[in-house]
Amino acid sequence: MAREHAVIFEQELRIPTDAFTPEGFQDWVESEEFPETGRIDFLAGDVEVEMSPEDLYTHGVVKTAFVLTLGDLIVRTDLGDVFTDSTRITSRFAQLSAEPDVVAVFRETLTSGRVRLVPSVSKGLGRYLAIEGAPDLVVEVVSDSSHKKDTERLPRLYAQAGIPELWLADARGADLRFTIFTLDGGSYRPVAPDADGWIPSPRLGRSFRLTRRSADPLPWRYVLEQRTL
Repeated sequence: MAREHAVIFEQELRIPTDAFTPEGFQDWVESEEFPETGRIDFLAGDVEVEMSPEDLYTHGVVKTAFVLTLGDLIVRTDLGDVFTDSTRITSRFAQLSAEPDVVAVFRETLTSGRVRLVPSVSKGLGRYLAIEGAPDLVVEVVSDSSHKKDTERLPRLYAQAGIPELWLADARGADLRFTIFTLDGGSYRPVAPDADGWIPSPRLGRSFRLTRRSADPLPWRYVLEQRTL
């Protein structure tokens, strides 16, 4: 008997007219109509939709390198938590609702009230939908489809939200780029690396360096190295 095949189409993306305010966008995020795939951000009144597939070796494994090192530093030592993949952060002050590639939140930041976990209204007790306020640091890995957003629009809004550090990585070219930005007077300033490429993170009290090497048959192996200041 011949096997039957089916063609499945995803539901057409429809953005509600009231999703262009912070409150309306948040209501949409909590609704059953909000897409389960793709990255959809609210940036100061604009809704930006990114549905392009993630590049494996200029985005996916780069992000993994950050998660592995930061997870070891922050989670293993019980300093806080590290989040990735569809973790939403919100700031009403900056009119921001976005999903950074990596987010780090320290216990002390939660205790102080600088951030809070946003409970899900529809899913019950102990279920959380987003992080509201200013997490300790966010990481963005630049992709072809979001270059301008990652390097211009998001940094401006992350600064307005009061996020102390923004880490930006770009692995698309011949030169691997990694920069740590710190908040200074309401805007970000890059932290100068030393002669060997190590960049200090004031928030973590350590220095970091992103490296890559050929790992045949894999195209690349990325490592976020860390050491004490």
